[in-house]
Amino acid sequence: MDKTQQGHVKSELKNGIATIEFFHPSHNSLPGNLLAQLADAIKKAGKDKNVKVVVLRSGGDRTFCAGASFDELISIKNTRSGKKFFMGFANVINEIRKCPKFVIGRVQGKAVGGGVGLASAVDYCIASKYASVKLSELAIGFGPFVIGPAVRRKMGTSAFSHLGLNATEWQTAAWAKEKGLFNEVFDTVDQVDAYIEHLGEKLANTSPEAMKMLKKVFWEGTENWDDLLKERAAISGKLLLTDHAQNAINKFKSKA
Repeated sequence: MDKTQQGHVKSELKNGIATIEFFHPSHNSLPGNLLAQLADAIKKAGKDKNVKVVVLRSGGDRTFCAGASFDELISIKNTRSGKKFFMGFANVINEIRKCPKFVIGRVQGKAVGGGVGLASAVDYCIASKYASVKLSELAIGFGPFVIGPAVRRKMGTSAFSHLGLNATEWQTAAWAKEKGLFNEVFDTVDQVDAYIEHLGEKLANTSPEAMKMLKKVFWEGTENWDDLLKERAAISGKLLLTDHAQNAINKFKSKA
């Protein structure tokens, strides 16, 4: 089977908490079809009156998200398809932003590129000590343009610049918490899950109207992101076709 068609996105509703899980056998990388399913699942949860709060997580017990699917990146041959692929991440971020319910992130392991973008976009992020982070885009020949606004909003310009420039080195979960990406960091994944259950139950019992209005306050100043992230997706799609990026992606794939 084509690797870009593997994996799943599934949702489960329990006691007002919608848990949305994505999974891909290649370290939870995200090809376009999974990104589309993920955006759709978040949108549906936002509209479902039975959903009080959303938990975003990935499957497995190791990598949270390896970011863009290299199998799909290597197949892109024109700017149109490049922009369309990167719009997948833009759409997920925008659906989280516009969801009227709080979205809690569960980061059990390493997050790379788009995975850091997802962790940045959620409203409250809970991680394990194994959740190291890295923005590898510059090393591949483009940059974290689409996820950049979310990362910068959450961590500030200094930390975003640090990750964006130092594209080959991991930063620890403790560093990510210090910079504001993670709200809580625990020693074990069991502790992560226990805290998510605790926080989810509390939030599920709060006023939906108050939550909706507070979320709007949290995201003030991002009203232009539909257009901004579309522009950023076009930039990434164009850079993806440069010789530098193509050589870097092929080199990476040869080592995989």
